[in-house]
Amino acid sequence: MLSEAEMRRIAGKIFKFSDADETEVEIGVVSDALTRFANNTIHQNVAEQVLNVSVRTVLDGRTARATTNKTDDESLRRVVATSKTLARSQPRNPDLLPMPGPQKYGKVSRYFENTAYATPADRARAVARVAEMAEKNKQTAAGVFSTGVTQSAIANTRGLFASHRQTRAEFSITILEPDSSGWAKANSPDLSSLDPIALARSASEKSAASRKPTAAAPGRWTVILEPSAVLDLVGFLFYDFAGTSVSDQRSCFNKRMGKKILGENITLHDDVFHPLQSGAPYDGEGVPRQKILLVDKGVPKNLVYSRATARKMKAKPTGHGFSLPNDMGEAPMNLVFGGGNSSVDEMVRSTDRGILVTRVWYIRDVDPYEKVLTGMTRDGTFLVQDGKVAGGIRNFRFNQGILEMLSNVEMLGPSVRASGEESFEMVVPPMKVRNFNFSEVTKF
Repeated sequence: MLSEAEMRRIAGKIFKFSDADETEVEIGVVSDALTRFANNTIHQNVAEQVLNVSVRTVLDGRTARATTNKTDDESLRRVVATSKTLARSQPRNPDLLPMPGPQKYGKVSRYFENTAYATPADRARAVARVAEMAEKNKQTAAGVFSTGVTQSAIANTRGLFASHRQTRAEFSITILEPDSSGWAKANSPDLSSLDPIALARSASEKSAASRKPTAAAPGRWTVILEPSAVLDLVGFLFYDFAGTSVSDQRSCFNKRMGKKILGENITLHDDVFHPLQSGAPYDGEGVPRQKILLVDKGVPKNLVYSRATARKMKAKPTGHGFSLPNDMGEAPMNLVFGGGNSSVDEMVRSTDRGILVTRVWYIRDVDPYEKVLTGMTRDGTFLVQDGKVAGGIRNFRFNQGILEMLSNVEMLGPSVRASGEESFEMVVPPMKVRNFNFSEVTKF
């Protein structure tokens, strides 16, 4: 990894080599390692370290970016020259603003040495215990245990410099039986907050409980969504809160801002400082991220803005812009849903007849403006009867509007950091939802 002093030195060299009107440098180092297992056996250990130095230059209102993975003087001179050549070939951008100067940032602490220095042996010991449990239960386990650290910085010739260091640990497991499966996944900057054995036990119990699945009729059901299922559904809303999306008439909140379109129990923030969140306290231009109230008791209240979008829409920048140049503008990347006090078990006990869903996958937009999604359940779908889990059922395909779903939430659990497969990590609660639309039964 690179120290902050080393990243400052690289940025200083690039500024020395550049005679552009303005120059910006982004430096990123990622060191990742993973242990992959299948059939109750580790079959892969890999590790990589990737360095990127990205240079954006501005010449007479034109801008472009070039990237290298080398830090010797000749390579840095070359990447500056390439960026300038590309910039000269671009049309002038009337929305291009001067680069921001020095900024002040809120503090976040997302680096943990136990994660950064985790070894293959550390991961292997956990996987061995998981495999032993699966063998004992006559089940088959497959999954990934990964750890890593990232170091990043952004600097420009107007005096801005910001850096961020963060670790990451993730464990994902699928437990298989001849006619059933169970799944669990968790992600955190702190390795000690992950419990692979508990995750494996949960997946194992789901696989065992869903043996010999029966078929339930499609239709409108009361559904209990575990956090991973909630995450992968509501994650499709994130770009709808972007100022650019609303300005371009691509958001499901066009003509709906300030109107109550969701349930009274739905409140949503974007909050990079939340203790269960991750990421740097600044955006792709080095602007400080702000905590933004996006939805207040069912009413969409605010959007997020990059500097250029804020000027265009006569708003204030919120620190949510992407690295320039881009055509996306901005987006909230640290979504935090307000939760409640009901456990999943309490949701089950309160349900006469419903469906319990572990996770969803293969989700696609059907109607982006109404936010209707289609997808399938997977790895643990259960019938709930008379307040109890009655057994596993074959998976469903759903066609469900997310705005409608968030208007029909009857119970909320405590919000947790959730991991899925269709969206980035967020802080979301489990939900009990009425009238969820399952359109057909799958073959498995």
